[in-house]
Amino acid sequence: MTRPDRSARTFSISIDRSLIRGLLIAEGAALVLALTGAFGMDQVPLWVRLAYWCPMMLVGALWGILASRLIEKHIDLDRRPWLMAGALTALISGPTAVSVWAVTSLVFNGDRTLHLSSLPNFFVPVLIVTGTLSLLNVFLARTPVQTHAATQGAAPARFPDRLPPKLRGATIHAVESEDHYLRIHTDRGSDLILMRLSDALTELEGLEGAQTHRSWWVARDAVREVARGEGRATLTLPGGIEAPVSRRYARALRDAGWY
Repeated sequence: MTRPDRSARTFSISIDRSLIRGLLIAEGAALVLALTGAFGMDQVPLWVRLAYWCPMMLVGALWGILASRLIEKHIDLDRRPWLMAGALTALISGPTAVSVWAVTSLVFNGDRTLHLSSLPNFFVPVLIVTGTLSLLNVFLARTPVQTHAATQGAAPARFPDRLPPKLRGATIHAVESEDHYLRIHTDRGSDLILMRLSDALTELEGLEGAQTHRSWWVARDAVREVARGEGRATLTLPGGIEAPVSRRYARALRDAGWY
């Protein structure tokens, strides 16, 4: 299969489930804050509260998603969820409190001026809201390591049926995500199919292997060498292909005896 030229897919969109989940949680929180009249807004008309909180929480969610991407490089979400939530809360709360203070002062203060003396009053409420949302997002984002093993009487894996004709019947070494496509590495070479890795993981059930990275699934029998360094590992497969092991999956793979 020939991979489509990138220029032909200028307007293609990849849907990030974590992004959608974060935005939905934020807008749900906005609805609660508006309905309860939080931050002393109980005397303000409901439509004004909604018009205030919905965009405010949306901006906060986008900042939170960016912050989580930065923190994930240094903290293992699955091993240290509480630390992850604490770091997120600390990173998000300060800028968010200042933003809420500034917007609230300009919109609801009669003189439309910013009074620094009122800024400290916003930190604790914002900290509570941010901490709650961070915990929700962190614990909802935790996913078990996708490790598959053939068991007696189990249905055969469905994924091999998706192999292109030239690879039909080949032994699968790894599945690598490339944009909207999956590159299937086999003992007969590699090819691309249009599919998401999240969907492929379900159909790989029944083959001995595991997800090693957000973009990789590797067959256990295909691992030839393991190189480790700086808390991470790289699996060498037939043909010199190197599959990364991210910190998120490293411990479970070690416990399963992969290296």
